[in-house]
Amino acid sequence: MSLTEIHNEIEQTSERRTELWHVLSQGHDQTAAAELKRLSARLEALWDQERSLKAALRFGDRDRIVARAPVEERLVRAA
Repeated sequence: MSLTEIHNEIEQTSERRTELWHVLSQGHDQTAAAELKRLSARLEALWDQERSLKAALRFGDRDRIVARAPVEERLVRAA
């Protein structure tokens, strides 16, 4: 998923969540409350995905960074 796709989904999910908050402000609705909980979890996952993707774009693949770390640590100790 691209950053643009993530941002679009965040925007749509946030708008729906706002609608649900409005529904719940009128009185408790178990269905709306359950959907709100699900959407909040989805938003949290999307923000995590966005942060991970931005880090990968900026610093490179996580697995290569982790694999490179012991080599760089040895170089620092040897210097």
